[in-house]
Amino acid sequence: MTEQEQLKLNARAAVLKALAHPTRLWLVEQLQQQERCVCELTDGVNADISTVSKHLSLLRQAGIISSRRDGKQIYYRLETPCLLKMLSCVESVIERNAAHHAALV
Repeated sequence: MTEQEQLKLNARAAVLKALAHPTRLWLVEQLQQQERCVCELTDGVNADISTVSKHLSLLRQAGIISSRRDGKQIYYRLETPCLLKMLSCVESVIERNAAHHAALV
């Protein structure tokens, strides 16, 4: 493996790692609909603003979402809607695995 290939794989792993939490997946799904402030997102995950902000920060560092400040509020939006296609593919894998497991039972 070349150094360039390794760097590319590391970058991919960083994006997947940022998504590898149920709360962050939920946040991505919520941001597909519209831009939202952190205060709107905390109610949906039953967590405090600090915890949700940390999750959003990880997603922002990975380049998945972006943010803008409006007064005291920070609004977040999904920058990579193509991720939703990948999540749909993940759902297909889950359904196929469930069907395979059901066939074995």
